[in-house]
Amino acid sequence: MSQIEIKLERPRVEELFSRYKHLIGDDYLGYRNHVYRTITYAMHFLGNDPELEQIVETAFVYHDIGLWTDHELAYLEPSEAVALKDNEEFGWGLDPDELQGAIHWHHKITPYKGAHQKVIEACRKADWIDASMGMVRKGLSKETIKQVEDAFPNNGFHDTLMRLAKDLGGSTLVGGIKVTKGIVKW
Repeated sequence: MSQIEIKLERPRVEELFSRYKHLIGDDYLGYRNHVYRTITYAMHFLGNDPELEQIVETAFVYHDIGLWTDHELAYLEPSEAVALKDNEEFGWGLDPDELQGAIHWHHKITPYKGAHQKVIEACRKADWIDASMGMVRKGLSKETIKQVEDAFPNNGFHDTLMRLAKDLGGSTLVGGIKVTKGIVKW
């Protein structure tokens, strides 16, 4: 695999976030950097195909957004709904099935097979790398993951997930169970 391309600026991502930054609040920088890391990994798996950049960037800005827009631990469906609404309202012209699929299946444990497999599978692998903080590498070297993490520091993102599990679930344990039941797919 070729060296990973790290884009420090993604104007589309910043534009998409501008509508939700106030809702994300203090969690913004951590979530933003998570989004940049996952986009970087997914685009690498997709050979940095510029034709796929818009769908990948959009899917990742919205993939966890339901945590903040709907205050839901089972956030996949709320995140999908916000993305699909904005896609239609703002006339982005993204394939709604591909956009929804990239969000819906990003926590799937086993490889995704089906429509839009290339993009959905790249997004799935990218999120697993970042969610596991590089323990799951999906073929990337530790050095490559460190490069991406150094470019986009964690800024407490994983701590935010634990806090939200506790705050929205009543306790970290109950929230963790709700998250797992609500988002993990087989």
